[in-house]
Amino acid sequence: MPMINDQRYTADEFYKLEFEQPCELINGIITNMSPSPNIIHQSISGEMYYTVKHYIKNNKGKCKVFEAPTDVQLNNDTVVLHDIFVACKPENFDEQKYNGAPDWIIEIVSPYNPERDYKDKMLLYKNAGVREYWIIDPADNKVIVYLYGKTNIIEFYSFDDEIMVDLYKNNTEPLKICINALIK
Repeated sequence: MPMINDQRYTADEFYKLEFEQPCELINGIITNMSPSPNIIHQSISGEMYYTVKHYIKNNKGKCKVFEAPTDVQLNNDTVVLHDIFVACKPENFDEQKYNGAPDWIIEIVSPYNPERDYKDKMLLYKNAGVREYWIIDPADNKVIVYLYGKTNIIEFYSFDDEIMVDLYKNNTEPLKICINALIK
């Protein structure tokens, strides 16, 4: 991850700064985001957001879905941006951000820095208490699902597989997503 400098900041200090491009605060270090996403990234992101939002609304769910660039402050020295996140605790929202670990995070891997999603953010989310984390990798047509809720399960899927969303698996009609069905 490209760093702006090696000075450490708190989330409160981070929010007082101005940036020319989107940045994140990871363990007190300000990092630049990748260049603008490519078309496949945006296609997957848009379809995933629409599908999840539609599902929650049709099932009268209490959770909310957000897409980038919505900040999530995981703790006092970490503020991240996700492609998509679902949060089920409305009391954790303020006017600018979500405070705490969302229930489900979806990251679509950037070709510019895949290690950020596969390593750095994966560990952040696990340690913060995220229940479900999906890494969607368009370059390899694969999805990795980390289930951190009551277990530590890792599941691997192709873009052709139908993936059950763990957060909604106990609903009368569970949410199942096939990436290729979304983008074709």
